[in-house]
Amino acid sequence: MDCMSLLGFGACAPDAGFRAGLPFPADDITREAMPAMLRRRASRSTQMAFSAALRACSQAGRSPAGLPAVFASAAGEIQITDQLCLELTRAEPMVSPAAFHNSVQNTVAGYWSIAQRCTQPATALAAGDDTFAMGLLEAWCQLACLGGELLLVCYDERWPAYLAPGRGQVEFASALLLAAGGWPDAVMQLGRPVYATSAVDEFSPPAGSDPVLAVLPLLARAAGGASVQPSLPVGRNWLVDVHKR
Repeated sequence: MDCMSLLGFGACAPDAGFRAGLPFPADDITREAMPAMLRRRASRSTQMAFSAALRACSQAGRSPAGLPAVFASAAGEIQITDQLCLELTRAEPMVSPAAFHNSVQNTVAGYWSIAQRCTQPATALAAGDDTFAMGLLEAWCQLACLGGELLLVCYDERWPAYLAPGRGQVEFASALLLAAGGWPDAVMQLGRPVYATSAVDEFSPPAGSDPVLAVLPLLARAAGGASVQPSLPVGRNWLVDVHKR
């Protein structure tokens, strides 16, 4: 496979101040993105992921039910997991079955499959600072092997401050609808993510402090950024070639 095509993208940033400073369109959490029964049980990370994913599908004119998906998150359901761990330190812990059910890394993938009635494969992954780059590389591998189209969603809610001071303090989700090969109506075409032997100079805070924000340069270019750089950083040591159509 020579390249993959970006057919649509979406972003969700609940903080209005952060959202206003982004160089691309982003939404607050869209309550209608989830059925009410599921929404009552879902975390903010799940609701953000849904909001971004449905925007990407809508922009590309694709039905979510027919798309394989990759869900990438550095911390997953970190708030719920933190609450469970704190509960276990009590003299008489009372662990909620619902909270435990929602604490796993593939929570979003499960809710997505249920809500969209999607029987296509779904992958959930985490890779620390390289989470977005690994999500993009996983998407590349699946498309190169199987062809077709795929939805990549990268998300993180705010981390408990004491776990990693100064990091994980931005709530954000992004979604890319990708297709194998070059498409004439693509927003842009992307090469295979490659590892750089040294840190990428352009990759600086805030993206350097929150793994979920590694997608920002790519979304800025997708929204019409005028940069002529042939490659974009997608992580501290990762680059991807980009060609606007």
